[in-house]
Amino acid sequence: MRDHGGRRAAAGRRRPALLAAALALALLLLAACSGGPPDDPAPPAELGWGFTHTQHSADAGEDRAVRRARTTLEGTGLPQVQHLMGWGSANPEPRPGTYDFAAMDRRIALAEETGATPVITLCCAPDWMKGGAEGRTDWSTRSLERAPGPEHFADFAELAATTARRYPQVRHYLVWNEFKGFWNEAEGRWDHEGYTELYNQVRRALKEVDPALRVGGPYLVMDSFPPGRTEGASREVRGDWGALDRRTVDAFRYWNRHKDGADFVVADGSSYTTDGELVPDAFAATAKFTDVGRWVREETGGIPLWWAEYYVEPGDADDQRADWPEPRRRAVHAAGLAALARGGATTAFYWNPERTTTPCPGCLWRPTHLPDGGTPLPMLDLLARFQREFGPGTRFTSVPGDTSPGLTVLADDHATLVVNHRATARTVRVAGARVRLEGYEVRWLERG
Repeated sequence: MRDHGGRRAAAGRRRPALLAAALALALLLLAACSGGPPDDPAPPAELGWGFTHTQHSADAGEDRAVRRARTTLEGTGLPQVQHLMGWGSANPEPRPGTYDFAAMDRRIALAEETGATPVITLCCAPDWMKGGAEGRTDWSTRSLERAPGPEHFADFAELAATTARRYPQVRHYLVWNEFKGFWNEAEGRWDHEGYTELYNQVRRALKEVDPALRVGGPYLVMDSFPPGRTEGASREVRGDWGALDRRTVDAFRYWNRHKDGADFVVADGSSYTTDGELVPDAFAATAKFTDVGRWVREETGGIPLWWAEYYVEPGDADDQRADWPEPRRRAVHAAGLAALARGGATTAFYWNPERTTTPCPGCLWRPTHLPDGGTPLPMLDLLARFQREFGPGTRFTSVPGDTSPGLTVLADDHATLVVNHRATARTVRVAGARVRLEGYEVRWLERG
């Protein structure tokens, strides 16, 4: 509050001082009666739009490029996710009771130093928890994606608690990743019973460390089949894009009914089918995010919805996504973000495919292993602007304008996102104004 000076202000300062003293005394009396200080307020359950660190990030590389990347990230407001093991983190507990958090320390420090909210995905598990030898780490995909054995669920929960005690600044935890290792081969379905038991044990362990920690799951892949397929397809969750795999629906419902609780619900998935098809096309297929999001929120009673991963461009045999030119990638991704928001998502994380060389399709910044690395790329600009304009608490509004096909429009009272689906330029009318859009252009318009 601005101080206007004079004797009135001087006299007014005494009253707040007396009130502050009285409040402090009341808090001390409350603490004495309750046995301790009042609990810290719970952190928000909605973080907005951010990204996940992968194997390479801005914690390593050429010194100048690293500094440049950190400066690039400062002020973006993007929350950052780091996995407990893998994707840039070492084995956190190579032997029972012996810890190695050095790599994790660097990633959490990177998030803090760039002003981000750090988030931890509790995956994956040390080898000795899944049948491997103590002191050794098999980094093959087959090994990394194995779940801990049921006899080690409690050990993994204790590792999660140890992690939470080490990083008190981290207030949000995702339990496991994509049901990795939780497949019931005999019955040809997800082992949702096993995952839910792990989830419940981990959640209880984290809440014992600090009841205010935010914990969510199930981080289940929302696989879908193309239209026309009936075998194994859900009759409830479907659209022009296809239908969810019924086994995914069953797994989600089991977790939802048997979980001990959740501060947020976590989805994962792509706009394309299990066969890599984009139906009816790359832009229209993003409606899957809206339909699935609405279904998830209905199933869970409307608790905050997070998408831990979301993809709009099919990968190749090595899961690389480099076929699209960057303008098209950015445009389809913008349409995907809008679809996520329409489905009720208030938090989502872009899987940043950072690497050490160029080209780096879809990356957020030029690789820091290059002398001139660390500068922002188009996808970072899109994410940062989307977070700034449509962060948690946004109330979206309808916009009168062009209803012709080939256009995405998302708006609140302050800004409008317009995306041209076409590779060619066009003129459209949005909110009463004629707007010229280049091919695949993503345009932000201010509203009065």
